[in-house]
Amino acid sequence: MNTRRLRLATALAAAALASVSLAGCSGAAGAASEPAADPSSLVLALVPSQDQANLVDTAKPLTDMLTEKLGIPVTGVVSKDYQAAVEAMGAGQAQIGFLPSLQLWQANDRYGASVVLQTERNGNITYPGQFMTNNPDKYCSTPVVERDGMSFCNGADALKGPAGLDSITKIAGAKVAVLGPGSPAGYIYPMLALKEAGVDIDSGFQKVPVTANDASVLAVYNGDAEVGFSFWDARTLVQKDKPDVGQKVVVFGLTNEIPNDGVAVSKDLSPDLQKKISTALEEYSATDEGSAALKAVYSITKLAPADPSSLDVVARAAQELGLQ
Repeated sequence: MNTRRLRLATALAAAALASVSLAGCSGAAGAASEPAADPSSLVLALVPSQDQANLVDTAKPLTDMLTEKLGIPVTGVVSKDYQAAVEAMGAGQAQIGFLPSLQLWQANDRYGASVVLQTERNGNITYPGQFMTNNPDKYCSTPVVERDGMSFCNGADALKGPAGLDSITKIAGAKVAVLGPGSPAGYIYPMLALKEAGVDIDSGFQKVPVTANDASVLAVYNGDAEVGFSFWDARTLVQKDKPDVGQKVVVFGLTNEIPNDGVAVSKDLSPDLQKKISTALEEYSATDEGSAALKAVYSITKLAPADPSSLDVVARAAQELGLQ
């Protein structure tokens, strides 16, 4: 396990440098060469949407399945952040990526990766980002209600965005748990909602940096931040260890709907291997075993053929914040 993680850290740290080196040798010589053979092993890049320490182990049933179906060893690795996964794919350090919507778009736009699958969660192909708080008296203009053990107010129990955005201006001056700028639900969409509501997103509140969605939930739960951003409903990620999270952390707002994350494969793989990968993952997601494995990794219930054009909306949202 430690050795595997060390290989990951080395590979991803080298990704940016490797991409520069590869760009430097991609001239006329490449045009005359034969297409490279498919690799003898594959790396599946995972982004840290939850506890990084256990994500590779959690994904092992998935990588074991791919190894068996493809006849090629597949190793799962966790990137240090969302953008590192994109750069690893661009540098040839990873051939398959489970990526959020913005990073799917970037992998395709920058490096020609094929966006082959997108996820479904409970039958939905989009999801909202959520605003959550440990201070409902401040942010809830309607009574707090419970749904499946989780607390909501301001109409956020509809589970579809947008909702409750009239209350987000109260964030001014508060401590807010914020993911990195590459996160659609943990940064881009809530920040855009705040900007559109007239909140100064540069200095209007105190940012508490977190690395993953579960960490954002815990920051609110533990009182390190008054408000946190995450995907819906990241509270379930910590519910096993914090059974009362649904009562202590209240969702009071939902962003506009975000295109679901999905799977990209490197353009350097042959069309036949790309097809084998996407077919294996889609068919696996349709089994009870596969659905359980994918749910454990990213709360995914199904993988379906992708609509790459659906990702344009998140790219435009990032551009509004100057992130493109």
